[in-house]
Amino acid sequence: MPGVLGVLARRAAPVLRGHVVAQRASIYTRPPKEKIGSFETAVGLGMFSLIILGPSGWILAHLEDYKKKE
Repeated sequence: MPGVLGVLARRAAPVLRGHVVAQRASIYTRPPKEKIGSFETAVGLGMFSLIILGPSGWILAHLEDYKKKE
């Protein structure tokens, strides 16, 4: 009996799963319309660093103020 159920389960599995949606990636391999200069790259990286590291640096710089129990 378990063998018959296994065969039925294998045949019914694709029907129960339904249709599979194929996903496509949108990859463009063309060159950029405008070249980004080194100054713009440096400003962008600087801003990202400031945004990410700024708040944690502020907290670490004022850690003693946060430890006070008043």
